[in-house]
Amino acid sequence: MPHFLCATCSTQFAASETPPPRCPICEDERQYVPASGQRWTTLEALRAGHANTWRELEPGLLALRSVPAFGIDQRALLVRTPAGNLLWDCIALLDAATAGLIGALGGLAGIAISHPHYYSTMVEWGHAFGVPVWLHAADRAHVARPDPCLRFWEGESAAVLPEITLHRLGGHFAGGTVAHWRGGADGKGALLSGDILQVLPDRRFIGFMRSYPCLIPLPPAEIRRMTAQCLALDWEAIYGAFHEREIVAGGKPALARSAGRYCAWVERMVEP
Repeated sequence: MPHFLCATCSTQFAASETPPPRCPICEDERQYVPASGQRWTTLEALRAGHANTWRELEPGLLALRSVPAFGIDQRALLVRTPAGNLLWDCIALLDAATAGLIGALGGLAGIAISHPHYYSTMVEWGHAFGVPVWLHAADRAHVARPDPCLRFWEGESAAVLPEITLHRLGGHFAGGTVAHWRGGADGKGALLSGDILQVLPDRRFIGFMRSYPCLIPLPPAEIRRMTAQCLALDWEAIYGAFHEREIVAGGKPALARSAGRYCAWVERMVEP
């Protein structure tokens, strides 16, 4: 039986003879069902019409993205470290060429995902490389394809490789996670943020929302907490979820001024 994929968010579901009746990820207030209705596809169909592209963002960091765009159109990041490679976030398309290229780069030691919108075909990736997929336990209820390769971590941080530690920020999702890569930015450190922290198109500011497509904000107290947690870490660069969404220098000052701008406007809107 096939594992159907939601064409809107790319979530892969448990095997079934017919497509699921609904996609809970899209029906959640943070995502949406298109006006044209729910559509489904499969990984096999995706392989027939899509391919993956690669881009080096800095030494040891590669971005992986599908063309033409599919689902939310996020990118995955391949982080290369002396202790093994980590895939950060997930995209739907896993084909022979992608598996071969990653294998030639040393394979994977693990996969870690920021939040449920990027779970996608994570189980396929875990099986293909024989590695655990790290998810925060607070988001367990959003898993559409349960599997033994999934590893649910709890608490506020988890070291998955000697150079990489996961930190729960919450915000967008209860288990919303960023990854701190100590070896990034020429040893100054890098933050891999998915869209828990959304690097904006000008690459000078960072955004924060409960829902980006549905324009649901987060309260200022939550933004201040998330910002303080990130500023306590050592990092220079921040790499977001989408193509050309990175701040390669001055990432911490950008986060601080972004949080200040956001909180000032939200608090002004709710003044009596």
